[in-house]
Amino acid sequence: MLGKGRHVAPALMSLLLLLWHEATAIEVPQDPKIQQDLKQPPTIVKQSVKDYIVDPRDNIIIECEAKGNPVPTFSWRRNGKFFNIVKDPRVTMRKRSGTLEIGFRSGGRPEDYEGEYQCFASNDHGVALSNKILLRVSKAPLWPKEVLEPVVVTEGSPLVLPCNPPPGLPPPFTFWMNSAMTPIPQDKRVSMGLNGDLYFSNVIAQDAYTDYSCNARFLFTHTIQQKNPFTLKVQTKEPYNDTSYNATDPYGGRKVAESTPTFLSPSGSESSKMVLRDEQLLLECIAAGLPTPAIKWFKKGGDLPAQKVKLENFNKTLKIVSVSEEDAGVYVCMANNHLGSIRHSIFVQVKAAPYWLDKPTDLVLAPDENGRLVCRANGNPKPNIQWLINGQPIDSSPPNMNREVLGDTIIFRSVQMGSSAVYQCNASNQHGYLLANAFVSVLDMPPRMLGPKNQLIKVIENNRTFLDCPFFGSPLPELRWFKNGQGSGLDGGQYRVYINGTLEIKRARAEDEGTYTCVANSILGKAENQVRLEVKEPTRIVRAPEHQSAIRGSTVRFDCKVKSDPSLPVTVAWTKDDKPLNHGWRLKKDDESLTIPNVNEGDEGAYTCTVKSEIDQDSASARLTVLEEASLNPSVSSALPPDRPDPPMDLDLSDPAARSVRLTWIPGNDHRSPITEFLVQFEEDRWEPGRWRNLSTYPGDLNSVILQLAPFVNYQFRVIAINSVGQSQPSRPSPRYKTTGAAPDAIPRGLRGWGSKKDNMEITWEPLLDLERNGANLHYCVWWRRKDTGEEWSNVTTVGSKHIVQNTETYVPYEIKIQAINNVGSGPESNVVIGYSGEDEPTDAPTDLRVSKVDINKTYIHWKPVDPNSVRGEFKEYRLYYWRESSLVPGLVVSKEKKTKGFYSTMAEPSGILSDLVPYSKYKMFMVVANSRFEGPRSNTVEFTTKEGVPDAPRFFRINRRSFDTIYLEWDKPLEPNGILIGYRLKYQIVNGSREGREQLATFLPNATDFTLRLPDRSTRYKFYLSALTQVGAGEVYAEESPHFTNEAYIDQVDIATQGWFIGLMCAIALIILILLIVCFIKRSRGGKYPGGGCVTGVAKYLVRDKKDLPLDPVDQNNQDGSFDYHSDEDNKPLQGSQTSLDGNVKESDDSLVDYGEGGDGQFNEDGSFIGQYTVKKDKDETEGNESSEATSPVNAIYSLA
Repeated sequence: MLGKGRHVAPALMSLLLLLWHEATAIEVPQDPKIQQDLKQPPTIVKQSVKDYIVDPRDNIIIECEAKGNPVPTFSWRRNGKFFNIVKDPRVTMRKRSGTLEIGFRSGGRPEDYEGEYQCFASNDHGVALSNKILLRVSKAPLWPKEVLEPVVVTEGSPLVLPCNPPPGLPPPFTFWMNSAMTPIPQDKRVSMGLNGDLYFSNVIAQDAYTDYSCNARFLFTHTIQQKNPFTLKVQTKEPYNDTSYNATDPYGGRKVAESTPTFLSPSGSESSKMVLRDEQLLLECIAAGLPTPAIKWFKKGGDLPAQKVKLENFNKTLKIVSVSEEDAGVYVCMANNHLGSIRHSIFVQVKAAPYWLDKPTDLVLAPDENGRLVCRANGNPKPNIQWLINGQPIDSSPPNMNREVLGDTIIFRSVQMGSSAVYQCNASNQHGYLLANAFVSVLDMPPRMLGPKNQLIKVIENNRTFLDCPFFGSPLPELRWFKNGQGSGLDGGQYRVYINGTLEIKRARAEDEGTYTCVANSILGKAENQVRLEVKEPTRIVRAPEHQSAIRGSTVRFDCKVKSDPSLPVTVAWTKDDKPLNHGWRLKKDDESLTIPNVNEGDEGAYTCTVKSEIDQDSASARLTVLEEASLNPSVSSALPPDRPDPPMDLDLSDPAARSVRLTWIPGNDHRSPITEFLVQFEEDRWEPGRWRNLSTYPGDLNSVILQLAPFVNYQFRVIAINSVGQSQPSRPSPRYKTTGAAPDAIPRGLRGWGSKKDNMEITWEPLLDLERNGANLHYCVWWRRKDTGEEWSNVTTVGSKHIVQNTETYVPYEIKIQAINNVGSGPESNVVIGYSGEDEPTDAPTDLRVSKVDINKTYIHWKPVDPNSVRGEFKEYRLYYWRESSLVPGLVVSKEKKTKGFYSTMAEPSGILSDLVPYSKYKMFMVVANSRFEGPRSNTVEFTTKEGVPDAPRFFRINRRSFDTIYLEWDKPLEPNGILIGYRLKYQIVNGSREGREQLATFLPNATDFTLRLPDRSTRYKFYLSALTQVGAGEVYAEESPHFTNEAYIDQVDIATQGWFIGLMCAIALIILILLIVCFIKRSRGGKYPGGGCVTGVAKYLVRDKKDLPLDPVDQNNQDGSFDYHSDEDNKPLQGSQTSLDGNVKESDDSLVDYGEGGDGQFNEDGSFIGQYTVKKDKDETEGNESSEATSPVNAIYSLA
């Protein structure tokens, strides 16, 4: 052993020396000229995925792109053998690329090209490899034909309907639907498993109402294939009535045998699962049982990681999206109902395909330089590392004295020209592989300059200045700077040379002007470049514009006098409210001012003068306020509305001290409202840079204050002025002021000790705020010791906010204190607080649990307490678990959900009252003692029965009206009868507004659920009070009032002709028509025509003519325009009742009744009345719209109305 050690030590020493002298790899700049001349091995830049599934309907494209100089050429291997692309007419390779395209227009099957492909990119300097690409064609096979017999199952039994989808590539997505393509509803009882099967925890009769078909959706072909549907036949022991179904009682009151939980998937009590790192973990537990079991998940030895675990499928599936090694362990699922519980343990192993820890990268070296390639990967099991060179195993390559392979590292010593190559690192285990290409390029290139030649740089005096000189060469040249071609190299003092060739001048002065030369030297030559530096005076505004208030119509002048370097031309530009100012004809601008004549309200605003040179600029602003002419009077000027103040100016720091500094400022214009307050804010650049926080406020008459500061803070201040209108804009920041460090002043808050496990104690506290640190390297010293034992303090120093004390006894008190410490010193110690180590499960159970004085809905409970030491933690309560086992009412199904009630008692004979019980029920209960984390063992179980009580209100109470004189009442049994029902009591009374009639009473047998009441009057309304009865008495009353029914309004509408208002309306209309007829008759009887040509005729036409093509025939002649021309000149009419014609002759009156007869043959009765029927004639000119009609007597008018 000693002999071996003597050889190992020199080897290790030589390795350390080698690593010490290893040169930094050369970074090649992205300069086009460099890249054009740079010889580089191939690099794969694009390739297809390792597991490549293609659509058989498309052409196959296998990607492989690479870069290099010279441009690489490409070749392929298929299934480990050379793939001759030229001989296959279906295969083509893209130009300047290795991408293959396989087409099938001329025939062929895509399946014939399945296999493993690998691309090789080659040039004169090496060969790069792609991953091995496994090409497979997507498949969507049809479902095998099968005849499915109806599935017969007993109600309440479990059932599994298998899916067994065809094995597609990629695997199809499965789901269940019925023949109508409606999804099968899934819930706690019915759900689909991870394998696609449909699981029923218990079958109910409704499950037979539909069929069940498993569907497979194939992603690539976008097709859905449906399996032949299953039909169910559910056997029930009692007849099934589907109208009695409801969600709370799916069995309709029928007795179905209950069963304890059993697992449908997975089977047995244990199983195992292996999952790869970063993949998805899916664990499933589906249980059978009646009632349907509930599923809960646990992890042995710890809690489920709440942030990673997601429970799906009604808690039947546990999902972790991205698995890591800490997710391994034993997961337990528990299925339970009130009959019992069952557990299944799943042992989860997390393996890992290889993943990179240190991926090899390209290496560019100069001749005789050293370097190394590192390839580190991890996985489970640990991957095997294999090196290749240009695609061939490195072990089979010719030996190279300048190269040594040490496991996952290749070391290069004194590399020589011609040794460039591409190295491949393959890390593999049984779960996968990684392949990385990294080239080693040996490059010799003389120094060359990359920047522009003879550049002129102009800078402002006293500014920090950088002169750039980008360069490159291999080996890397040495760069030096010279000024005016004289002296030694510039470095040190106010000069600093960076590794990239940049020269920094920390503060440029006039004497720094001159020509600077940078020279790059290497063994292959030298290159140089020159930069001329000119130092200029800054551009400054020496007389800035000032705020002004001007009377409307007056002239305003804003000054802007500039001082600048004589050799730099400057431009002066004005803006108004940050927008370019349009000078126009009115505004006048010269080199030093802006003049605004005849100002008006539109000129009001903020004016900014900006002075620019080619290398710097300056600006200043002022505000113009335009006043009315009356503002010459000060009293009127003061009536202007106040505004926010301007920001303070010229912040200055003085009187520096360790924890204070004086801040002075100049207040801005208060704009007619006195400044009442100044707000000082600060910003620090260490913890929250850029965030301004309030420091303090000061009265408005101060402008110089001493600020109290915290140690170890780099402050910057600004001030805000406040008046009655509001706050000003913040001032410009002050210079920075950094306070020195000090020991912490604050004590960490929230110190406490508590146990997360039975044998530890976690000590936690709130870390100090950033401004409480007072110095660098803040940490905390924590002390603890057992209380009242006199032992020495234990302590630890930590930078966190928690420390865990291990190997403690269960639930013992500790004294704890803490102190903050930084680089400067220690802060004050905290007060001692009392903490406790972790709790454990109580060992004893309460004994002699019993009840007394059992009433309708409450009982008194008694028990004997446990020994306080057996609680093994902080005593919380005696926790009583109780549940309703059954109802004493025959056939009534009850919920057996467990409830809890806590009792805190330290008495020797504790007791309590358990209330809110359901009458006439059988209960069970047991008790445990509980600490903050655990419950102890159970006490004895006690059964007791509550007494009979009065029932609940009927489940519903409805009132319906089925005719004018009857009311139909119906109701249902109470949800909780609380005893044996003996009948129902109905009280009712007539109500009329606020008055109520005499109360009447009716009683019914317990099986009655309806009652018909005959009404004395259909407008009578009743108020009803219904209650159920037991031997104890009447229960809760359900009150209802007969409402106004909508069918009542409907009945009234049907019988509307009998309503008084309607009869009155019809009589009024008839009377109006009669009066109209009489008036017309009287006017006609007096002779002549009245203007308008017969009012009755107009009414008759309106009532009779329903359509335009059926007008009444005109009996009078019309004007050419279609209007009636009636004359009533007494001197010109020879006969009463005759009319003058249009040609001036007198014709027989048109009022003859003959005109209304058929061909003039009017018929009369013996009394002279008209018995013929008038005819409707069409005028020849009807198409021209000239139509008229006239009723020549009341008789005709009445007939027209008919």
